[in-house]
Amino acid sequence: MVARPPSPVGALIPRFFAGRHVLITGATGFMGKVLVERLLSTCPDIGCLYLLLRPKKEVAPEKRLQQLKQSQVFDVIRQTNPAQLDKLRVIPGDVSEPGLGLPQSALQILNEVSIVYHSAATLRFDEPLPMAVRQNVLSAIRMMELCDQLPNIEAFMHVSTAYSNSENPHVGEKVYEPPAQLHHLLSLLEVMPPRLLATITPQYISPKTNTYTFTKAMAEEAVRLHGTQRYPTAIFRPTIVVSSLQHPFPGWIENLNGPSGIIAAAGKGLLHVFTVKESARADMLPVDIAIDTLIAATWETAIDKSKDIRVYNCSTQENPTTWGHFEKAMRMYIREYPMNSVIWYPSGTGVENRYAQKILEFCLQTLPLHAAEYILRSVGMKPQLNLITASQKMSAMNGVLGFFALNEWDFDTHNVQKLRSRLSLEDRRIYNVDPNSINWQELYRNFVKGTRRYLLKEKDQDIEKAKRHMQKMYYLHKGAIMFTILLVFRLMLQNRYMRDLVYGILRLLMYIVSTTYSRVTAQV
Repeated sequence: MVARPPSPVGALIPRFFAGRHVLITGATGFMGKVLVERLLSTCPDIGCLYLLLRPKKEVAPEKRLQQLKQSQVFDVIRQTNPAQLDKLRVIPGDVSEPGLGLPQSALQILNEVSIVYHSAATLRFDEPLPMAVRQNVLSAIRMMELCDQLPNIEAFMHVSTAYSNSENPHVGEKVYEPPAQLHHLLSLLEVMPPRLLATITPQYISPKTNTYTFTKAMAEEAVRLHGTQRYPTAIFRPTIVVSSLQHPFPGWIENLNGPSGIIAAAGKGLLHVFTVKESARADMLPVDIAIDTLIAATWETAIDKSKDIRVYNCSTQENPTTWGHFEKAMRMYIREYPMNSVIWYPSGTGVENRYAQKILEFCLQTLPLHAAEYILRSVGMKPQLNLITASQKMSAMNGVLGFFALNEWDFDTHNVQKLRSRLSLEDRRIYNVDPNSINWQELYRNFVKGTRRYLLKEKDQDIEKAKRHMQKMYYLHKGAIMFTILLVFRLMLQNRYMRDLVYGILRLLMYIVSTTYSRVTAQV
């Protein structure tokens, strides 16, 4: 091993990482970027961080590394200690390929690696089963086969999801019985024709509701089967990861998955109805708390050298919020910090009943957006955003988020709680692993501001202009409602039966009012 230079006294985690080299998959993803940033910013003496990157859209891995270094997530590091970014090294490879697609020369370089994070995965819930297995299951197997060859390996951290066992209302910190036998699954993919496999997939993956949770559960089984005889292994399960609480900046967000997609679509005036149970617990986890917990869990896994696989459920149910709280805060803050050039006044609402949601979605989103797209095309205008595509994506997003927003789970978090009590005072000052530190209103406010600033790349100085534009949309919105009411009322009056019904209701109301008035007068 490389000699370890000294780190701050009392901070055990930075001292542990000093001089150690780390291999990370999924480093260009939302959580991966924060993991890289936190390791570089909190562990000044850390060794090299090797990032397994594949070519993407004809962009070479080396070029992708340069693009990663330019990310906003490293703004603080660039200002305070830019030399840390020189510790990032690219390893060309692909987790979906046999042998990870690694060149032979890479194995010699990786011999000095002692910590491995495997977080690369496909997050699509509707991913075809073969692709989901390659990305989520086979990648974990191949990463462990690589770890078997590393002479200095001290810990393998597999990033899973708290919803890998979502059919259970109570989720313990253990690896559950798999939904299928691993060898049977791999054999099935080799012999089953793709069309037939797509047909039987819903039955085959049952009781899992989608290929994402199915393959994440199968990946955990692969980790369990591989065993931990040579090196300690842990499984890290975060819940719904959202914008940061504090690091690298309050509200930092960089993907449109889940709640951030709801904020962006509703803020732009595109989304007007979504599926939600207001009283259900919304287990949203700030990304920096998730990553700080992962780093602390790595330290514990490596120093304990346990032969058992330790599972960490990372949840905020100690300090809960609800989807109703999220909806109310979202409605308030997207009007306080409006998006630029909203196409309609933000007026979204949550609906618990799936059938009512579908009807409202068609009336308030699908029909208006399709009509607007066709009208614009007919007059020769081409909007920046294809409204039909946006409608389809929002419908799909609603279906995915509805799975979480209509249900709630109890997660055992004993291992995370024990980890928290084990940290030194100095480590707790550096790494926030305590969900009780979350002020939800402040988090929601920064979530909306961060979606605007970091995700949509809109400038803060444009907020006043955006407010004036949204005020115009407000009057247009109210005018459209009034016009619709009058139109419906007029159409009703044109029908004899509906007219009689309306007149009957009006006469009944007048009778009730006159009777009530007479009684009040008599009492006086």
